[in-house]
Amino acid sequence: MAYTINKTDGTIVTTITDGTVDNTTSLQLFGKSYSGFGEGLNENLVKLLENAASTSSPTAPLRGELWFDTNTNQLKVYNGTQFEPAGGSQPSATVPSSPSAGDLWLDSTNDQLFVYTGDSRSHQTNDKWELIGPSHTAGQGESGMVIETIASSGGDKVVASLYTGTTRVAILSKEDFTPTAAQTGFASIKAGFTLNSTLGAVFEGTNTQAANIDVSTTSNPGASLIAGGNFLRSDVSDTTAGALTITNDSGITLGASGELTVSVSSNNVTIAQTSEDKDLSFTINDGGVTKTPIALTGETGAIGLTGDVTITGNLNVSGAYNYTSSNIVQHSDTFLKVNAGGGEADAGLIVETGDTDDARLFYDVSENYWVAGENATYSQIIRLTDAVSDGDANKEKLLKTTAAGNLKVTTINLAAVGSAISTGDTSSTSVPTIGQIATFGNKWGGSEKTVSTVAPTNGAGNDGDFWFVREE
Repeated sequence: MAYTINKTDGTIVTTITDGTVDNTTSLQLFGKSYSGFGEGLNENLVKLLENAASTSSPTAPLRGELWFDTNTNQLKVYNGTQFEPAGGSQPSATVPSSPSAGDLWLDSTNDQLFVYTGDSRSHQTNDKWELIGPSHTAGQGESGMVIETIASSGGDKVVASLYTGTTRVAILSKEDFTPTAAQTGFASIKAGFTLNSTLGAVFEGTNTQAANIDVSTTSNPGASLIAGGNFLRSDVSDTTAGALTITNDSGITLGASGELTVSVSSNNVTIAQTSEDKDLSFTINDGGVTKTPIALTGETGAIGLTGDVTITGNLNVSGAYNYTSSNIVQHSDTFLKVNAGGGEADAGLIVETGDTDDARLFYDVSENYWVAGENATYSQIIRLTDAVSDGDANKEKLLKTTAAGNLKVTTINLAAVGSAISTGDTSSTSVPTIGQIATFGNKWGGSEKTVSTVAPTNGAGNDGDFWFVREE
């Protein structure tokens, strides 16, 4: 009678005819009255004991069957498709096929351990396989955080070292200490993050706060990286090689009390000395001597200029011109114009004197001629063109002689000239008046002499009087 062999789940594995052996599975299954039954049975028991230990897997395994892979010295179980490690990871250079959730795979090329999740993630190196570790591959060298112990005089210190490509880039520590054994790039370790000094390593990126800036160097490590020594300092005197631009209207304030300010308002610039009654001066170095060509006096608002002043354009003065020197004022212009742009008005030159109205030379616009004088008494200045050879032509104008030296006067009236001559005076050179000549002998003898067309009458004169007859 044939045997029907069933699996645990009730499915039929095979049917064995009497007196035969079945090799459907990894074990020999015997039919009724099979010769050699004992040897085959014993071999089946041995295979079960050693889990079919071999370099090759069983040829007809059943799901759940165990196989000890002597190549890797691992116990594997058949999952219905392939043998996979019953415990631990399955090492291989390629991703295992038909894995189950929770299976471990050791990437023998990169020495990395993965676990199968069955879920795809964008960060996964191998689809549906999550990396357990290490984060670096064998070819990349040790990279990432490694927990280490470093000896110091204060005892062993546990630190987290950051490696990149087998090079220790930084050490994270909770305290300051100095290693007793040499640590390349780490002569001393600070609380916090200490970078490898041999790499010239720096923190890169954006930082919201820093306790200090290293200003020991001015050599910029790159076009967009600025050494700390190139920043202007506010605690000491400093120098900048670049232009300084202030993009706000408040501008600049100088002085312990903010005495000088430079500000902008509506695009208008103001330079201000803010201390009351204090000066604002502009100095220069003239051959090693400090000079002040411009001085603005705070107490009076006056402007002092020292040295030559060159003005290109017009000089408009609304106040008076005051002098402080007796030097002659010189002008290279051939004409000096006064009352420019004003209405008609008497204008000219005033010389200060002790008089009330000083001495003046000016043009009288109402008379249209030049006048001169002092103390508010002025006379016309006669021009040569106003002079005439005949005084009768213009009796108020200057007379001039002819080419022969003659002076023609139609009528002349002479006022008294000189002084009287005393009768006994022989030394006086004074010219007598015309009237005195006409009455020659006047007072001679003590009485006036008479000139008349009428003969004197008795008692009309005194002893010694003369009588001159004037013919009609």
